[in-house]
Amino acid sequence: MKIFAIADLHLSFNENIDKPMDKFGTGWENHADRLGSAWRDLVTDDDIVLIPGDVSWALKLEDAMDDFAWIHSLPGTKIVSKGNHDLWWGRINYLNSLYDDIIFLQNDCYKVDGENIVVTATRGWLYPGSDEYTQHDEKIYAREVHRLRLGLDAASKEYPDSKIIACLHYPPSDPAGRETEFTNVLEEYGVWKCVYGHLHGQIAYGRGIKGNVRGVSYQLVSLDYLGAVPKLIYES
Repeated sequence: MKIFAIADLHLSFNENIDKPMDKFGTGWENHADRLGSAWRDLVTDDDIVLIPGDVSWALKLEDAMDDFAWIHSLPGTKIVSKGNHDLWWGRINYLNSLYDDIIFLQNDCYKVDGENIVVTATRGWLYPGSDEYTQHDEKIYAREVHRLRLGLDAASKEYPDSKIIACLHYPPSDPAGRETEFTNVLEEYGVWKCVYGHLHGQIAYGRGIKGNVRGVSYQLVSLDYLGAVPKLIYES
């Protein structure tokens, strides 16, 4: 069994959504076709793929259904969490009734069958001192830290001996690994790995925390950074 991760799919299969990604430059040309091809080459039905946010450009849930159907057509179990562009997100119980192989994760955790691994997820947010953070972000920041803690509470209480993978959409810290409330909580719960997306382009790639920092392994998994190839983060 393998666990892969890739964020920022930015799908728009609904005919009413005109969001071509190639205008954003290198790495986005035919990105859905390239992703689908690489996914089918690498992932089997026994595997898991983590998708930490920015799944669909749809504004309404009904307009995201074509994108969900495409994800469903790919092999493996998919664990989806929210990104800043996932404006369709809502009605979590309904979302989790749609497909057996797509888990929409929010304020909770997911135990990997047959493995000593549990996955939690939240969107995250800008952190104090990061680009564009202002006083208006304080409430959202605090709320996302709380949501991260809710998922980690569930994981630690239900599966106390398991290794934890945390999915965030936003990077939880800067390249220097400066302490933030996000990193503090991840360290407090002994998180094993943290994957995140959101960063796009050569300059932005360098703005997120990477590698092992105070015991947590951080990996950027945005689609353009990975060349539209899901990243292997665990193999049993």
